Amino acid sequence: MPIIVTLDVMLARRKMRSRELAERIGLSEPNLSLLKSGKVRGMRFETLARICAVLQCQPGDLLVFEPGPEPPTDDEPDAP
Repeated sequence: MPIIVTLDVMLARRKMRSRELAERIGLSEPNLSLLKSGKVRGMRFETLARICAVLQCQPGDLLVFEPGPEPPTDDEPDAP
């Protein structure tokens, strides 16, 4: 996916552990881990806003667009 989640970088800059962030934004640690690894298809703006408020950053500090080929979705058949 061309959207890269750089939450781990911002956590390191703020010297904060994932556990603390999860507690402060009201998200479970496993869900935050999935978010950090980029294994989610989407995120609520409310969640993004809470993360930005706690980390004192902007959404652009957490998300990076890198153009490239899109992987096939579950709805699309694989290319032959």
